[in-house]
Amino acid sequence: MPLHRRVPKRGFSNAPFRREFTIINVSDLSRFDKGLKIGPEELIAAGIIKKLAKYGLRVLGDGKIDRPLTVTAHYFTESAREKITKAGGACEVISQ
Repeated sequence: MPLHRRVPKRGFSNAPFRREFTIINVSDLSRFDKGLKIGPEELIAAGIIKKLAKYGLRVLGDGKIDRPLTVTAHYFTESAREKITKAGGACEVISQ
């Protein structure tokens, strides 16, 4: 048996450095009435998310939104920010 097959394999794991977010999509925001201010507390109260992860809330741009909402989160993707502002809403970033 060659030496490189007998020696145990070791490698890099990114697990200790991984940043975990609670993720929602823009389409999840269509449940709310127009003109509301939506943050993590409102999403938990509505049952869209169960709890907030260590690094906060991340809004992804999957889906459509057709009403102006003020969304407060820790991170927005560019497509999510674009869709929310095109619908007449605003994006507010919560600092860590």
